[in-house]
Amino acid sequence: MTFDNAPPGALLRVSPLTRRIVAPNPGVFTYTGTCSYIIGEGELAIVDPGPAEASHIEALLAAIGGETLRYLLVTHTHRDHSPAARILQDKTGATIAGCAAYAPPPDLSVTGPGLDASHDRAYAPDVTLADGECLAFGGLTIEAVATPGHTTNHLCFALAEEATLFTGDHVMGWATTVIAPPDGSMREYFASLERLRGRDDRLYWPAHGGPVKEPQRYLRALLHHRRQREAAILERLEAGDETIVAIVARIYEGFDARLQRAAALSVFAHLEDLVERGLVRADGPATLEARYFKCGE
Repeated sequence: MTFDNAPPGALLRVSPLTRRIVAPNPGVFTYTGTCSYIIGEGELAIVDPGPAEASHIEALLAAIGGETLRYLLVTHTHRDHSPAARILQDKTGATIAGCAAYAPPPDLSVTGPGLDASHDRAYAPDVTLADGECLAFGGLTIEAVATPGHTTNHLCFALAEEATLFTGDHVMGWATTVIAPPDGSMREYFASLERLRGRDDRLYWPAHGGPVKEPQRYLRALLHHRRQREAAILERLEAGDETIVAIVARIYEGFDARLQRAAALSVFAHLEDLVERGLVRADGPATLEARYFKCGE
Protein backbone atom coordinates (compact mmCIF):
# COMPACT_ATOMS: atom_id res chain seq x y z
CA MET A 1 0.00 0.00 0.00
CA THR A 2 1.44 3.37 -1.09
CA PHE A 3 0.44 7.02 -0.90
CA ASP A 4 -1.53 6.88 -4.14
CA ASN A 5 -3.20 3.48 -3.93
CA ALA A 6 -4.29 3.38 -0.27
CA PRO A 7 -8.02 2.60 -0.27
CA PRO A 8 -10.47 4.85 1.61
CA GLY A 9 -10.46 4.10 5.32
CA ALA A 10 -7.05 2.39 5.33
CA LEU A 11 -4.65 3.59 8.01
CA LEU A 12 -1.20 4.33 6.58
CA ARG A 13 1.76 5.42 8.68
CA VAL A 14 3.51 8.02 6.58
CA SER A 15 6.18 9.10 9.10
CA PRO A 16 7.22 8.26 12.66
CA LEU A 17 4.74 10.80 14.04
CA THR A 18 2.06 10.88 11.35
CA ARG A 19 -0.64 8.52 10.11
CA ARG A 20 -3.05 9.14 7.25
CA ILE A 21 -6.58 8.05 6.33
CA VAL A 22 -8.19 9.05 3.02
CA ALA A 23 -11.90 9.85 3.00
CA PRO A 24 -14.21 8.11 0.49
CA ASN A 25 -14.85 11.29 -1.52
CA PRO A 26 -12.82 10.99 -4.73
CA GLY A 27 -13.55 13.42 -7.54
CA VAL A 28 -12.20 15.90 -10.06
CA PHE A 29 -11.49 18.40 -7.28
CA THR A 30 -10.52 15.95 -4.50
CA TYR A 31 -8.39 13.40 -6.40
CA THR A 32 -8.51 10.13 -4.41
CA GLY A 33 -10.25 11.87 -1.49
CA THR A 34 -9.51 14.16 1.43
CA CYS A 35 -6.46 13.15 3.47
CA SER A 36 -6.96 13.30 7.24
CA TYR A 37 -3.69 13.22 9.17
CA ILE A 38 -3.39 11.80 12.70
CA ILE A 39 -0.38 13.34 14.45
CA GLY A 40 1.30 12.05 17.60
CA GLU A 41 1.18 9.06 19.92
CA GLY A 42 -0.93 8.86 23.07
CA GLU A 43 -2.09 12.47 22.75
CA LEU A 44 -3.17 13.29 19.21
CA ALA A 45 -4.30 15.93 16.78
CA ILE A 46 -6.10 15.37 13.48
CA VAL A 47 -5.45 17.77 10.61
CA ASP A 48 -8.45 18.19 8.28
CA PRO A 49 -11.01 15.77 9.77
CA GLY A 50 -12.76 15.74 6.39
CA PRO A 51 -16.35 15.35 5.23
CA ALA A 52 -19.21 14.09 7.39
CA GLU A 53 -19.00 10.58 5.93
CA ALA A 54 -19.92 7.90 8.49
CA SER A 55 -17.36 5.36 7.28
CA HIS A 56 -14.57 7.96 7.37
CA ILE A 57 -15.44 9.02 10.91
CA GLU A 58 -15.58 5.37 12.00
CA ALA A 59 -12.14 4.77 10.47
CA LEU A 60 -10.67 7.76 12.31
CA LEU A 61 -12.17 6.64 15.62
CA ALA A 62 -10.86 3.11 15.12
CA ALA A 63 -7.39 4.47 14.36
CA ILE A 64 -7.38 6.53 17.54
CA GLY A 65 -8.39 3.53 19.66
CA GLY A 66 -7.57 4.20 23.30
CA GLU A 67 -5.47 7.30 22.61
CA THR A 68 -6.59 10.81 23.53
CA LEU A 69 -7.63 13.15 20.73
CA ARG A 70 -6.75 16.67 21.89
CA TYR A 71 -7.24 18.78 18.78
CA LEU A 72 -9.16 18.76 15.52
CA LEU A 73 -7.22 21.13 13.26
CA VAL A 74 -8.95 22.62 10.22
CA THR A 75 -7.05 24.29 7.36
CA HIS A 76 -10.13 25.91 5.79
CA THR A 77 -13.89 25.57 5.67
CA HIS A 78 -14.60 23.82 2.38
CA ARG A 79 -17.02 20.98 3.04
CA ASP A 80 -14.54 18.23 2.20
CA HIS A 81 -12.33 19.42 5.09
CA SER A 82 -14.23 20.58 8.17
CA PRO A 83 -17.70 18.99 8.74
CA ALA A 84 -16.36 15.82 10.43
CA ALA A 85 -14.83 17.99 13.16
CA ARG A 86 -18.19 18.55 14.87
CA ILE A 87 -19.04 14.85 14.88
CA LEU A 88 -15.62 13.82 16.16
CA GLN A 89 -15.79 16.48 18.85
CA ASP A 90 -19.13 15.09 20.05
CA LYS A 91 -17.59 11.61 20.29
CA THR A 92 -14.20 12.52 21.79
CA GLY A 93 -14.44 15.92 23.46
CA ALA A 94 -11.54 17.23 21.37
CA THR A 95 -11.05 20.95 20.81
CA ILE A 96 -11.77 22.28 17.31
CA ALA A 97 -8.99 24.70 16.38
CA GLY A 98 -7.58 26.31 13.30
CA CYS A 99 -8.99 28.59 10.65
CA ALA A 100 -11.59 31.26 11.28
CA ALA A 101 -15.23 30.59 10.48
CA TYR A 102 -16.28 31.44 6.94
CA ALA A 103 -17.47 35.02 6.43
CA PRO A 104 -19.12 35.85 3.08
CA PRO A 105 -17.09 38.49 1.22
CA PRO A 106 -18.70 41.95 1.10
CA ASP A 107 -18.52 42.08 -2.72
CA LEU A 108 -20.32 38.75 -3.19
CA SER A 109 -23.29 40.40 -4.91
CA VAL A 110 -20.99 42.12 -7.41
CA THR A 111 -18.47 39.43 -8.29
CA GLY A 112 -20.80 36.43 -8.03
CA PRO A 113 -20.61 33.52 -5.59
CA GLY A 114 -17.38 31.83 -6.71
CA LEU A 115 -17.14 28.74 -4.51
CA ASP A 116 -19.27 30.26 -1.75
CA ALA A 117 -21.63 27.27 -1.73
CA SER A 118 -18.68 24.96 -1.01
CA HIS A 119 -18.12 26.38 2.48
CA ASP A 120 -19.17 24.69 5.70
CA ARG A 121 -21.21 27.49 7.26
CA ALA A 122 -21.82 25.47 10.42
CA TYR A 123 -18.10 25.35 11.28
CA ALA A 124 -17.47 27.08 14.62
CA PRO A 125 -13.98 26.63 16.09
CA ASP A 126 -13.35 26.65 19.82
CA VAL A 127 -9.98 28.25 19.10
CA THR A 128 -9.24 30.42 16.07
CA LEU A 129 -5.51 30.39 15.42
CA ALA A 130 -3.70 33.46 14.18
CA ASP A 131 -0.54 33.28 12.12
CA GLY A 132 2.35 32.00 14.23
CA GLU A 133 0.23 30.73 17.12
CA CYS A 134 1.16 27.29 18.42
CA LEU A 135 -0.59 24.38 20.11
CA ALA A 136 1.20 21.77 22.22
CA PHE A 137 0.09 18.18 22.79
CA GLY A 138 1.90 14.97 23.66
CA GLY A 139 5.29 16.66 23.57
CA LEU A 140 4.72 18.01 20.04
CA THR A 141 4.19 21.52 18.71
CA ILE A 142 1.96 22.61 15.85
CA GLU A 143 2.26 26.13 14.45
CA ALA A 144 -0.42 27.88 12.38
CA VAL A 145 0.87 29.43 9.14
CA ALA A 146 -1.55 31.85 7.48
CA THR A 147 -1.80 31.14 3.75
CA PRO A 148 -4.79 33.02 2.28
CA GLY A 149 -5.43 32.62 -1.42
CA HIS A 150 -7.43 29.45 -2.03
CA THR A 151 -9.74 30.84 0.65
CA THR A 152 -9.44 33.93 2.81
CA ASN A 153 -9.28 31.82 5.98
CA HIS A 154 -6.78 29.19 4.81
CA LEU A 155 -4.09 28.00 7.23
CA CYS A 156 -1.27 25.49 6.94
CA PHE A 157 0.08 23.67 10.00
CA ALA A 158 3.78 23.16 10.70
CA LEU A 159 4.92 20.19 12.81
CA ALA A 160 8.19 21.33 14.34
CA GLU A 161 9.39 17.87 15.35
CA GLU A 162 9.40 16.58 11.77
CA ALA A 163 9.94 19.90 9.92
CA THR A 164 6.85 19.14 7.87
CA LEU A 165 3.99 21.34 6.71
CA PHE A 166 0.36 20.21 6.33
CA THR A 167 -0.66 22.35 3.39
CA GLY A 168 -4.40 21.72 3.03
CA ASP A 169 -5.38 22.89 -0.46
CA HIS A 170 -2.73 25.62 -0.66
CA VAL A 171 -0.07 23.39 -2.24
CA MET A 172 -0.88 19.98 -3.74
CA GLY A 173 1.32 17.71 -5.80
CA TRP A 174 -1.42 16.25 -7.99
CA ALA A 175 -2.97 19.48 -9.32
CA THR A 176 -2.86 23.25 -9.09
CA THR A 177 -5.06 24.97 -6.52
CA VAL A 178 -8.38 26.48 -7.58
CA ILE A 179 -8.51 30.22 -6.85
CA ALA A 180 -12.09 31.47 -7.06
CA PRO A 181 -13.01 35.11 -6.31
CA PRO A 182 -14.37 36.71 -4.30
CA ASP A 183 -13.26 34.52 -1.38
CA GLY A 184 -10.21 33.34 -3.27
CA SER A 185 -7.56 35.86 -4.22
CA MET A 186 -4.75 35.41 -6.73
CA ARG A 187 -2.79 38.28 -5.20
CA GLU A 188 -2.97 36.69 -1.73
CA TYR A 189 -2.16 33.27 -3.20
CA PHE A 190 1.03 34.58 -4.82
CA ALA A 191 2.01 36.26 -1.56
CA SER A 192 1.37 33.07 0.42
CA LEU A 193 3.50 31.00 -1.97
CA GLU A 194 6.30 33.52 -1.61
CA ARG A 195 5.96 33.34 2.14
CA LEU A 196 6.44 29.56 2.10
CA ARG A 197 9.61 30.08 0.09
CA GLY A 198 11.03 31.75 3.17
CA ARG A 199 10.47 28.66 5.32
CA ASP A 200 12.62 25.55 5.61
CA ASP A 201 10.00 22.78 5.83
CA ARG A 202 11.51 19.61 4.40
CA LEU A 203 8.24 17.94 3.32
CA TYR A 204 4.63 18.92 2.59
CA TRP A 205 1.57 16.82 3.38
CA PRO A 206 -1.33 18.09 1.22
CA ALA A 207 -5.01 17.40 1.88
CA HIS A 208 -5.27 15.57 -1.46
CA GLY A 209 -2.68 13.23 -2.97
CA GLY A 210 0.78 12.26 -1.85
CA PRO A 211 3.58 14.31 -0.31
CA VAL A 212 5.53 17.12 -1.93
CA LYS A 213 9.10 15.95 -1.35
CA GLU A 214 11.07 18.94 -2.64
CA PRO A 215 8.99 21.88 -1.43
CA GLN A 216 11.23 24.74 -2.53
CA ARG A 217 11.69 23.38 -6.02
CA TYR A 218 7.95 22.73 -6.30
CA LEU A 219 7.05 26.23 -5.08
CA ARG A 220 9.26 27.72 -7.80
CA ALA A 221 7.47 25.56 -10.37
CA LEU A 222 4.05 26.63 -9.08
CA LEU A 223 4.94 30.31 -9.26
CA HIS A 224 6.37 29.85 -12.77
CA HIS A 225 3.20 28.06 -13.90
CA ARG A 226 0.96 30.83 -12.55
CA ARG A 227 3.08 33.54 -14.20
CA GLN A 228 2.89 31.64 -17.48
CA ARG A 229 -0.90 31.53 -17.15
CA GLU A 230 -0.93 35.26 -16.46
CA ALA A 231 1.19 35.88 -19.58
CA ALA A 232 -1.17 33.70 -21.67
CA ILE A 233 -4.15 35.75 -20.50
CA LEU A 234 -2.41 39.00 -21.43
CA GLU A 235 -1.59 37.53 -24.86
CA ARG A 236 -5.25 36.65 -25.41
CA LEU A 237 -6.27 40.21 -24.49
CA GLU A 238 -3.72 41.54 -26.98
CA ALA A 239 -5.19 39.18 -29.60
CA GLY A 240 -8.64 40.73 -29.08
CA ASP A 241 -10.33 38.32 -26.69
CA GLU A 242 -12.36 40.38 -24.24
CA THR A 243 -14.37 37.86 -22.22
CA ILE A 244 -13.46 35.12 -19.80
CA VAL A 245 -15.41 32.64 -21.92
CA ALA A 246 -13.29 33.46 -24.97
CA ILE A 247 -10.02 33.33 -23.02
CA VAL A 248 -10.85 29.97 -21.42
CA ALA A 249 -11.74 28.49 -24.81
CA ARG A 250 -8.28 29.32 -26.13
CA ILE A 251 -5.91 28.69 -23.23
CA TYR A 252 -7.77 25.66 -21.83
CA GLU A 253 -8.48 24.02 -25.18
CA GLY A 254 -9.26 20.31 -24.71
CA PHE A 255 -9.70 20.73 -20.96
CA ASP A 256 -12.00 18.35 -19.05
CA ALA A 257 -15.52 19.80 -19.42
CA ARG A 258 -16.20 19.15 -15.74
CA LEU A 259 -13.46 21.67 -14.89
CA GLN A 260 -14.58 24.49 -17.19
CA ARG A 261 -16.16 26.52 -14.38
CA ALA A 262 -13.02 26.15 -12.28
CA ALA A 263 -10.95 27.29 -15.27
CA ALA A 264 -13.19 30.33 -15.70
CA LEU A 265 -12.87 31.21 -12.02
CA SER A 266 -9.08 30.87 -12.23
CA VAL A 267 -8.92 33.22 -15.22
CA PHE A 268 -11.20 35.60 -13.32
CA ALA A 269 -8.82 35.50 -10.35
CA HIS A 270 -5.89 36.39 -12.61
CA LEU A 271 -7.84 39.20 -14.27
CA GLU A 272 -8.93 40.58 -10.89
CA ASP A 273 -5.26 40.68 -9.86
CA LEU A 274 -4.20 42.27 -13.15
CA VAL A 275 -6.88 44.95 -12.78
CA GLU A 276 -5.68 45.70 -9.23
CA ARG A 277 -2.12 46.04 -10.55
CA GLY A 278 -3.21 48.45 -13.30
CA LEU A 279 -2.22 46.14 -16.17
CA VAL A 280 -5.79 45.40 -17.29
CA ARG A 281 -9.05 47.36 -17.17
CA ALA A 282 -12.65 46.17 -17.19
CA ASP A 283 -15.74 47.81 -18.69
CA GLY A 284 -17.16 48.04 -15.16
CA PRO A 285 -16.68 46.07 -11.95
CA ALA A 286 -14.44 43.01 -12.39
CA THR A 287 -16.85 40.09 -12.74
CA LEU A 288 -17.12 36.81 -14.65
CA GLU A 289 -19.26 38.57 -17.27
CA ALA A 290 -17.22 41.76 -17.68
CA ARG A 291 -15.20 42.66 -20.75
CA TYR A 292 -11.49 43.12 -20.20
CA PHE A 293 -8.85 45.12 -22.07
CA LYS A 294 -5.10 45.43 -21.68
CA CYS A 295 -4.23 48.88 -20.40
CA GLY A 296 -2.90 51.17 -23.10
CA GLU A 297 -5.13 49.60 -25.77
